[in-house]
Amino acid sequence: MKSKKTLSKRLSKQLFIRIILSVCTYTLFGIVAYSMAVAFFGSRPWQGDELIYRLAVWASLRSELFALAYFIFGYLFIFHYYWKKPFEYFQEVTDATKNLYDQNAGLITLSPPLSELEVQLNQIKLNVEASERAAKEAEQRKNDLVTYLAHDLKTPITSVIGYLTLLRDEQNLSPAMRERYINISLEKAERLDDLINEFFEITRFNLSHITLETQQVDLSLMLHQLVYEFQPMLKEKNLQCRLDAPDSLPLRCDPDKLQRVFDNLLRNAVNYSFTESCIRIRASEEDGQAVLVFENDGNTISEEKLSRLFEQFFRLDTSRSSKSGGAGLGLAIAKEITELHGGTITAWSRDNIIRFTVSLPLS
Repeated sequence: MKSKKTLSKRLSKQLFIRIILSVCTYTLFGIVAYSMAVAFFGSRPWQGDELIYRLAVWASLRSELFALAYFIFGYLFIFHYYWKKPFEYFQEVTDATKNLYDQNAGLITLSPPLSELEVQLNQIKLNVEASERAAKEAEQRKNDLVTYLAHDLKTPITSVIGYLTLLRDEQNLSPAMRERYINISLEKAERLDDLINEFFEITRFNLSHITLETQQVDLSLMLHQLVYEFQPMLKEKNLQCRLDAPDSLPLRCDPDKLQRVFDNLLRNAVNYSFTESCIRIRASEEDGQAVLVFENDGNTISEEKLSRLFEQFFRLDTSRSSKSGGAGLGLAIAKEITELHGGTITAWSRDNIIRFTVSLPLS
């Protein structure tokens, strides 16, 4: 609003200055023209019968009337000309706004006095076009992901039905073979459950808006509980998890939402860690911020992928056969939750180390 008022004042000032200059110039021109005419006729002798002389005498007798007409019509023209300017500017801006959302139209061009507004409108147009492209790309990634998920649902269902049918029909199966079929069926059912959860994740992200319900919590206690809950998943890959946190780190936050952030980060660390390696979690207070670092040993993530990690539906592991690949929403949601708390989340990777850093204001 401040910039709009400033632009309006500048335009008003410019128009006022132009009107004053035009009036002064027009008035000065009339005075100079009259003075030159008087000097011209007074510089030479006249016989009295010349046509130009008689016209000059006739005009001199009515000089006040001519001067009045000169100034009235001139001033009216000047004020009429500049009176229309604001409406012309308004029409220019109105026409320009029609092109803001037209991708086929080029950049907006306005009159020189509106150059500042022209820059602002073109910036808005570029931002709108960039947002539309990002939305289309996200929608396309989501549609592709749903297509992949729908296709992948068939595989575990077919396997579960097949092995359960064998268990029902084959009465003479050995206990070892029966146990093997049951384990395979359970594994496929778990994979089916993961895929269905991904569908729900996509639906929740599209239909819900994340809001916070804050209360005072102890981040250190929350992290200790998180590590304890992940022990079965850690043992499955022979991973260790080392937590370095102060005895107490109080923070006012939404514990359920923040738990989701930490859960996503630790889950990613487990999924993308080398077997028999150690995941490091550090929490500290730095300059009024609660800083939490999740670090694991895994394949280095390229700069291009690092820049897209927090995009919606972006998956680091594009292989649909891998259980580590989710719907590509975990980090996008983690970023949104962190920023709603007034914090930041960043990713870094080099020399087979992957690190996520979350900073949250303690005040």
